Amino acid sequence: MELQNTVKEALTALYHHPDDAVRAQADRWLQDFQHTLDAWQVSDNLLHDASSNIETLIFCSQTLRSKVQHDFEELPAEAFRPLRDSLYALLKKFSKGPPKVRTQISIGIAALAVHVSVENWGDGGILKWISNEMGTHSEYIPGLLELLIVLPEEAYNYRIAARPERRRQFEEELASSAKYALNLLTACLNFSELKEQVLESFASWLRLSRGVSASTLASHPLVQTALSCLNSEQYLEAAVNVVSELIHYTTANGSVGVATQMPLIHLLVSHVMGLKDQLKDSSKDEEDIKAIARLFADMGDSYVDLIASGSDESMLVVNALLEVTSHPDYDISSMTYNFWHHLQLKLTRRESYSSHGSDAFIEEERKKRLHIFHLPFQMLVSLVNFRVEYPQKYDDLSEEDHKDFKHIRYAVGDVLVDATEVLGGEATLKLLYIKLVEAVGNCSNDENYKWQPVESALYCIQAISKSISPQEMEIIPQVMTLLAKLPQQPQLLQTVCATIGAYSKWISSAPVEQPILPPLVDTLTKAMSTSEDAAAAATLAFKYICEDCRKQFSGSLDGLFHIYHIAISGEGGYKLQADDSMYLVEALSVVITELPKEHAKAAMELLCLPSITPLQKMIGQEGVTFQQIPARQLTFHMDRIACIFRNVNLPEVVADAMLTLWPLFKTIFDQRAWDMRTMESLCRACKYAVRTSGRYMGITIGAMLETIQSLYQRHNQACFLYLSSEVIKIFGSDPSCASFLRSLIAILFSHTTKLLSTIQDFTARPDIADDCYLLASRCIRYCPDLFIPSSVFPSLVDCAMIGITIQHRDACRSILTFLSDVLDLGNSSNGDKYRSITDSVVVPRGSSLTRILIASLTGALPSSRIEEVSYVVLSLTRSYGARVVEWAKGIMTLIPAAALTEAECTRFLQSLADAATTAGSSSDRSASFLNMLEEVSEVCRRNKTVQEIVQGALRPIDLHFTPLSKDITV
Repeated sequence: MELQNTVKEALTALYHHPDDAVRAQADRWLQDFQHTLDAWQVSDNLLHDASSNIETLIFCSQTLRSKVQHDFEELPAEAFRPLRDSLYALLKKFSKGPPKVRTQISIGIAALAVHVSVENWGDGGILKWISNEMGTHSEYIPGLLELLIVLPEEAYNYRIAARPERRRQFEEELASSAKYALNLLTACLNFSELKEQVLESFASWLRLSRGVSASTLASHPLVQTALSCLNSEQYLEAAVNVVSELIHYTTANGSVGVATQMPLIHLLVSHVMGLKDQLKDSSKDEEDIKAIARLFADMGDSYVDLIASGSDESMLVVNALLEVTSHPDYDISSMTYNFWHHLQLKLTRRESYSSHGSDAFIEEERKKRLHIFHLPFQMLVSLVNFRVEYPQKYDDLSEEDHKDFKHIRYAVGDVLVDATEVLGGEATLKLLYIKLVEAVGNCSNDENYKWQPVESALYCIQAISKSISPQEMEIIPQVMTLLAKLPQQPQLLQTVCATIGAYSKWISSAPVEQPILPPLVDTLTKAMSTSEDAAAAATLAFKYICEDCRKQFSGSLDGLFHIYHIAISGEGGYKLQADDSMYLVEALSVVITELPKEHAKAAMELLCLPSITPLQKMIGQEGVTFQQIPARQLTFHMDRIACIFRNVNLPEVVADAMLTLWPLFKTIFDQRAWDMRTMESLCRACKYAVRTSGRYMGITIGAMLETIQSLYQRHNQACFLYLSSEVIKIFGSDPSCASFLRSLIAILFSHTTKLLSTIQDFTARPDIADDCYLLASRCIRYCPDLFIPSSVFPSLVDCAMIGITIQHRDACRSILTFLSDVLDLGNSSNGDKYRSITDSVVVPRGSSLTRILIASLTGALPSSRIEEVSYVVLSLTRSYGARVVEWAKGIMTLIPAAALTEAECTRFLQSLADAATTAGSSSDRSASFLNMLEEVSEVCRRNKTVQEIVQGALRPIDLHFTPLSKDITV
């Protein structure tokens, strides 16, 4: 009784106390209480207590529902029947409300049925039990109907802590009883006041009615009732849910065939089509129109195969869907966008016509259908393009509204691209160009000009750019000529710039006699002075046109450098953000790539100069030590150099630049090695220099590696490992580099294993763990002859076993990838020469590794890591076969039967044995094995208590490795 009062007091404090700290403390206490064994009895007592207020009832019903779902195994077997009877008594008590409490009790009973088999439930199972209770106590039918609504839903609720096998059994029990459930619901139609609940329950049961034929459903009283209720405001929502489920039902079972479903499909389509006029009924409630529109969208999505045939009946449906698309409310209109996309795929993809035989017949049918759907897709273009128009007071809208508007524009752009697939890019372009010409014609030159329609038409033309051939010479030349003449309004100019960038490939193919590039460049430079958004679009457009028109620009570098230096200096009034200026760096870099070597070298120096000069000044600055300068002032310039090295695709030129810059880089390495941000930026620049220059790096690469080896041992910067990965990738297979790479591997890995000696070390420095094992995997791929025989290889495996259970996603994946690479190496084409070494390392650690992997599968790692862990287990099994089965046998005996039954353990071990004996020969067998691992993982994670039991059994105090005797905490 005292605990019951404490719960009430905590709830009073949670909902009514004025002090936030007190409310937070009450919330924490109540959450902790919900996980206790006492919560069962206390919640049950308070729900039966007539004096409990609504807050207490809601909390206790939620708690009891949660306990049944997640903690049913806490109770002894004999507690089931008293619990069921108590829950049913509560359902009867709250049969008429409060609805929130009744729903929670109903879910609790349904969850109980998931745990308990038909035999143990008694009375022929839960459905027969409900039927008996309805017949005996008709006054409680409303509450029992709610139970019928939630029962099928719980079959697919994977949060219930039931074993997968039991969940499958429960689904089969309900599916086999579906006809009985529908008969029960049909009987309830006699109570007119229960019609809405009956329809909701019918919609829920349809997902499990696979055994009921379409012809039976077509004449079923429940279906007839639902269809008749489509014209009832009172029952419309429930009827729409039923019809929507019926539509999905007719397409869910592909093995039955469309012909068998046609009687029901015809019935559904005719009734849905009868609602078409209501879409335009202004007197109808907005939510009702949305519900009807959803039905049309569901019908289109589900029957797109039939609609794509182009029959007269299907075109009626298409016209109805165009009506939905034309609705002024975007939320309603956009319901159809998926349909238009799927229809486009059906009309254009060759596999849609495979039944038509020869290529000639296929092409004939394809052309015929595209012709039939030409007009609807033309109408679609005209119905969606206006939706991208800027609102009149756009600047006054909230940030959330701005995001929504951007999403609308992207969605409409996708629809227009779909239209180009059916109509052709040029035909769609003509439609949009007409809109643009109309909008420009209506745009006066005074201060009140309406720029929004011009911008929206131009945005649509930009959106379909990838569908327009570079050889199109009718419309795009006129568009490009028009761009320079449009008003300098910021949003309009932003879209002008985006359009120039989008059509960069067309610009590169424009006839030489049409001097189209100079006025476009002039437009872009003007945009950089207009607004930040327009400047960002302009620099991105510069990047695109320089990439595609690099040869045209190679003769006018002076002009580009002039723009670049004004942008970098900030003296020309350009409203350019630092990040956006990087696009100009990329633009110039790709143009330099087209120059002859000597000219490129000079241009490279000019491009780097605005970044090198400030760095040199900062290093030599008097009165301020270089160490005191904020990292951002350095990384800003180094990131530009990295961008140049990445995009100037001239290996010798970049290598020469790197050689020239190395003294500067060496100074920064030596004086700022403690600064993570600066080192990451500098290593990024070095990485791109290595990637672009490759073996032209010459002596610079040796000096760079010597520097990072030395600095890594003192400053532990993960980016040094990251840079070394790039070096291994480029030089790993080069015999002339073997000596210094062997030294690199030994120094970096031996130091890293000292840093990562416990799981706590991994957690503290996940970046080092991530980059270390990325580097190790690269060594396996590019220089296994250096890495596998090295003295650091066994230590790295030991270290990996320590860190497998790190919770950091990327670090964990890198470790698991390394382990699978080690295990797969022995099975590779050249694996024989490494097999003895890998065996000598893996076999002594095999039992411990298996134990850690099983612990990871069963809860030591998040469920999102299961796939990666499973692959390592599969690789281990393929490599060591029967040994893995023996290791696993001993480990599985540690797990208590309460968590994992003997039968479940046996199935797991048998799956291991099967995988071991079919070493990689069957993808189906591998998939079956991985599914088994996932199922074992699910069983062991089914609730917090079971997960803790399993982890407690598999997490030893110490694991001693034979070679090193290093203690490893899992």
